[in-house]
Amino acid sequence: MSEKLHKILARSGYGSRREMERWIEAGRFTINGRLAKTADRISENEKVALDGKLIELTFDEQQHRILVYNKPEGVICTSNDPDGRPDVFANLPKLQGSRWIIVGRLDLNTSGLLFFTTDGDLANALMHPSSEIEREYSARVLGDVNGEVLDNLTKGVELDDGVAKFDSIVDVGGSGANHWYSVVLKEGRKREVRRLWESQGLKVSRLMRTRFGPIFLMRDLRKGMFRDLNHAEAAALYSAVGMRNKVMKQTKAPVSASNKRDSRSTHPSQRRRSKRK
Repeated sequence: MSEKLHKILARSGYGSRREMERWIEAGRFTINGRLAKTADRISENEKVALDGKLIELTFDEQQHRILVYNKPEGVICTSNDPDGRPDVFANLPKLQGSRWIIVGRLDLNTSGLLFFTTDGDLANALMHPSSEIEREYSARVLGDVNGEVLDNLTKGVELDDGVAKFDSIVDVGGSGANHWYSVVLKEGRKREVRRLWESQGLKVSRLMRTRFGPIFLMRDLRKGMFRDLNHAEAAALYSAVGMRNKVMKQTKAPVSASNKRDSRSTHPSQRRRSKRK
């Protein structure tokens, strides 16, 4: 039985489906010596090469790992930076026969929760807009945030790439010109949280992602550290994108600074909830 090439590549841990489609279009793959096309299907007896080197593919379901990582500010979400800045991949455990796929990239000055996984299908589902996975952020906002501003941000404002809005805004305290808000949205456009506040003439002076879907960033996971999701967390993440039949078996030896669970989610300010929808 044959399957589409980009699906097999994603399952084998080479990247997300969309990324594999781009690599195929760029001419990086061959099948039995001929240049691969995005519509190609392959079976187990085919020989596939990446950049001229034969690669191993996984046709059956396999164990996958999912890491949650606490990204510090000033660290980039790419492994190929011409300026040599520190990146989120530097301290990840080494893999054989697959690679880490990043889910939920954050900009240079944003900290907080990222996922890394070896499961390209899961990465594709989490990043696809149709999944509508909630992302929660803590934003320290500089300026006067009044009722009109909050109404605009929850009803929707026009940005350069279309209408965007927060699904909820929660006042979590602060004093002086800076005030903390917890905001939730269901998409991951570039710098979307910052651009939404900026559309109202306000500036985000600090930004941290505290939740992605059902997974919260825990206080005991220090900045720059990571840990494997446990079985229950992985099952919840797969279920959130409609992949209930593909639940990861937890790796026996997770790599982490601390594997203790702390029921308190990371938050830079004491919560004071006055939710607006």
